[in-house]
Amino acid sequence: MKSVYFDSAATTRVRSEVISVMQDVLENQYGNPSSTHAFGRASKSIIETTRKAIAKELNASPQEIIFTSGGTEADNMILRCAVRDANVTTIITSPIEHHAVLHTVEELRNEYDVVIEYVKLQECGTPDYQDLERLLKANNERKLVSLMHVNNEVGNILDIAKVSLLCKTNNALFHSDTVQSIGHFKWDVQETPIDFMTAAAHKFHGPKGIGFAFIRKNNSLKPFISGGSQERGFRAGTESVHNIKGLETAFVLAYQNLEEERSYVEEIKDYFKTEIKKAIPEIKFNGNCSDNSKSTYTLLNICLPMSAEKALTLQFQLDLKGIACSKGSACQSGSGKGSHVLEQILCEEDKQKPSVRFSFCKYNTKEEIDYAISVLKEFVEK
Repeated sequence: MKSVYFDSAATTRVRSEVISVMQDVLENQYGNPSSTHAFGRASKSIIETTRKAIAKELNASPQEIIFTSGGTEADNMILRCAVRDANVTTIITSPIEHHAVLHTVEELRNEYDVVIEYVKLQECGTPDYQDLERLLKANNERKLVSLMHVNNEVGNILDIAKVSLLCKTNNALFHSDTVQSIGHFKWDVQETPIDFMTAAAHKFHGPKGIGFAFIRKNNSLKPFISGGSQERGFRAGTESVHNIKGLETAFVLAYQNLEEERSYVEEIKDYFKTEIKKAIPEIKFNGNCSDNSKSTYTLLNICLPMSAEKALTLQFQLDLKGIACSKGSACQSGSGKGSHVLEQILCEEDKQKPSVRFSFCKYNTKEEIDYAISVLKEFVEK
């Protein structure tokens, strides 16, 4: 049986270079970074070198990078601290954000009586920028906008420059879940006046359990986790040094090889798009995923022409054939619920059909795509 992995939007295969440096740290750099002896100073140096490497690539200051356990913690940290410490009374978001944002803003509504506004969506699922401007101008309440840069299910790209400018013009804070875009797109936080960003290493061939938040300096946010003085006192707890080193290696390699790997992955995506349309002409592409100028080059979300009854066994059949992909966001797996993103953007007829997300990386090949399409074609035509 073949075994092919098309679920890199859920998590990526870890680069061999990352594994190597992490093993070296585990074996040789085991000092507590808060200790003042040589072992501790060596570990602390790893952390600060990583912080500087990230800041340099984003054109940020090292003090603006806070290490976290990943994107979910970073999103929670920023949203909660903004309400608690920055006098935010209204949060503007969209109904197709990651649940790390959607569930958190609902909790903040219940805990702090924060007003939650949901921006209207265009037919494809992209936020309606005119409606966003309307919401921003509606009153003089202190507002925070939380809109993801790249949607994790359909790949739509937010016009981050436009949203940043709207927020700045209307004196609102701007947070973006950039988990699906950090490591895949260039960033310059000096050109784009964004206040908060989040990242997770396992989305760009690094380890799970480590990420970071970009929190622009001169903000009023206070410590999120109390205890020691780690992470400039903002997030207490002994740092995971081997994971931080893995994050640095994956991050640096992602940007060193960005143009070459982007070109290759984009070619893989385009090949998949062309060949599956030939094999199954009735197929539809959800959101903007078929347009590389409006969606990430790393994924396709397709709607298959088959009945709901037949679709019940689709995921099982793909898995049986060794094909790893996703019916929706991986964070929903096991929940038994459909995709909240597709629920918002598909017509009633297409909601009854199965949609599958295929996401790509540097390790995928055209031969794997040919195999996956042949399996899909056979199943559709049964």
